[in-house]
Amino acid sequence: MSSGWSANKSYSNPPPAAVKRPRNDSGNKVSVVLGAQWGDEGKGKVVDLLATESDLVCRCQGGNNAGHTVVVDEKEYDFHLLPSGIINTKCTSFIGNGVVIHLPGLFEEIDKNEKKGLKGWEKRLVISDRAHIVFDFHQAVDGLQEVQRQAQEGQNIGTTKKGIGPTYACKASRTGLRICDLMADFSEFSSRVKNLVQQYQSMFPALKVEVESELKKLKDYAERIRPLVRDGVYFMYDAIHGSPKKILAEGANAALLDIDFGEDMCVCVCVFPTEQLNAVGELLQTRGHEVGVTTGRKRRCGWLDLVILKYAHMINGFTAIALTKLDILDVLDEIKVGVAYKINGKRIPYFPANMEVLQKVEVEYEMFSGWKTDTSAARKWNDLPPKAQNYIRFVENHIGVPIKWVGVGKSRECMIQMF
Repeated sequence: MSSGWSANKSYSNPPPAAVKRPRNDSGNKVSVVLGAQWGDEGKGKVVDLLATESDLVCRCQGGNNAGHTVVVDEKEYDFHLLPSGIINTKCTSFIGNGVVIHLPGLFEEIDKNEKKGLKGWEKRLVISDRAHIVFDFHQAVDGLQEVQRQAQEGQNIGTTKKGIGPTYACKASRTGLRICDLMADFSEFSSRVKNLVQQYQSMFPALKVEVESELKKLKDYAERIRPLVRDGVYFMYDAIHGSPKKILAEGANAALLDIDFGEDMCVCVCVFPTEQLNAVGELLQTRGHEVGVTTGRKRRCGWLDLVILKYAHMINGFTAIALTKLDILDVLDEIKVGVAYKINGKRIPYFPANMEVLQKVEVEYEMFSGWKTDTSAARKWNDLPPKAQNYIRFVENHIGVPIKWVGVGKSRECMIQMF
């Protein structure tokens, strides 16, 4: 068997000696914003703040079941699929391959935010050709699955019925369709859509789908997004390894909704050890205006749980923490922080994976006196009352991660930067 190289090969013009590649050429660094609880931590505000100094903001996963609210110049923008950095006119926003995109929802979101003042988005939005498509029938299936769970198990997950779960299931089973498929031969795309509908109708006989109507809408959307679509792999490689850039990745959802590391339930029925089903919880919900951007549901509220934050840090390796909504605590006489879990009176040194075990934990709290002072006008560390400073230092020391930002209001101006 011959080799591809000959031992006695000679060159009349030998090639120049190969140059050793630099060992520290890792490209531009990427900063990542992640939720450390169940979502709704205020990620959008942090992304908006960091986007003012970023060249590229990337949405990396999730769909329009997530919602970020950003307040700029007293205008409140709601984002579900658009990266929160889209407001920054000097920044490119990228919807990555991990995102699942409902095209009618995307353009509805764009239209709503245009009416609030969003301009020029089409010049700075890029969509990965490998992102999967959420069809209207995915949303219908989402609802049917919830009805099925309620009938069989007596409770449902409480999804947003935006079709996110069924779309990711299609992605995992390799039956889904991507933006690149929509950009290619439409007759082939249509055939695959019809096959997928038939698969779903075999599982859910009650599913009614107006296939031709949906395909007609998608054909129109295809031309609207075509100028925005790029090969995401090449786009991101060039961004990371090209000219110097500040790159920001925006996570949707949060650590405890992760399908590997999170709770095996949805946020509306998950185990929430520090939840306050009392006047305190109601006060936190009311003062914090805790209502889901996507669902409109009241959010469940409770004391800060440092067991969860440490667990999220173990998974993600946080380098800094943004502690939001400190001002919501301004009126409380006493503030509690969950610091450990006990089962049968004994501390457990971990966050339980099993939901039945987690339901049995008793939370050990550290108590703090409230500062009873309005912090909403604070713009630097020294503006905060000493008791609030003590609370913040306790949290960062317990987690083992420095707190870089403290939020005392809705707008980006209300984020106190510590270092």
